[in-house]
Amino acid sequence: MLAQRASRSARLAVGLAAVLALTCVVALFGALGPLAAPAGADPLDPANPGLPGGPVAPVDPVVPVDPNGLVTFSVTGDGAPSTSIVVLIAITLLSVAPSLLLMMTSFTKILVVLSMSRNALGVQGIPPNQVLAGIALILTLFIMGPILGQINSEAVQPYLAGDLDLAAAAEAARAPLHTFILGQTRESDIALLLRTADAPNPESPAELGMSTLIPAFLLSELRAAFIIGLVIYLPFLVIDLVVSAALMSMGMMMLPPVMISLPFKILLFVLVDGWSLIITALVGSYS
Repeated sequence: MLAQRASRSARLAVGLAAVLALTCVVALFGALGPLAAPAGADPLDPANPGLPGGPVAPVDPVVPVDPNGLVTFSVTGDGAPSTSIVVLIAITLLSVAPSLLLMMTSFTKILVVLSMSRNALGVQGIPPNQVLAGIALILTLFIMGPILGQINSEAVQPYLAGDLDLAAAAEAARAPLHTFILGQTRESDIALLLRTADAPNPESPAELGMSTLIPAFLLSELRAAFIIGLVIYLPFLVIDLVVSAALMSMGMMMLPPVMISLPFKILLFVLVDGWSLIITALVGSYS
């Protein structure tokens, strides 16, 4: 029994030593790198397989540098941005996307109008805020779709292909947004901000900076949203007045008028297809 255990331990020790030696050999060849065969040798030819040669020198990656000594962050040297730079820019844009959505698109106007429509109906929690925000986001993507497509074709894709640098791509992306915002902004709001900043009047609208144009655009959007909301409020206000006068004439002072007027307002809203009218008016204001 002792002899069998001794022989088993000896075989186990020999096996471990063999595995360790094989590991050392593999690690040694891995450190030396791939071996190159001599000239004229064909590893697939049994008659002339060739002898192992020396280690092949690794190919150093070439990082293109401009004359000023700055790395251009390209993969193949053709000017295209590297994946890390593209990911960094994408993360930066995603972090400021909510601010851009509120300041430079139709989202604010649509959300204000939908919220005022819900308040005019008298149903405070229906539809929920999440539903209104989702409708406003979908309508914003629908309205801003051509502009986003133009930015993608004129700025994003040329930048990814290496045809434009970052500054030129940013300028190409600014032009469609500048045209859209300028077309939706009142001249009086632009003049108000120019007077507030004590800035000279530009010679042409194209010379207006985004720092002046974006606040003026927000003022114009809020003004238009409140005008549309007021127009929506008026029919429901008339219903509330009629119901209140009828209840007072019948001596029902303790009955809340909202309980009677709410079904009539919902009925009127459904009969005239209110959601379609509101959405049509909002989308048509940007045509």
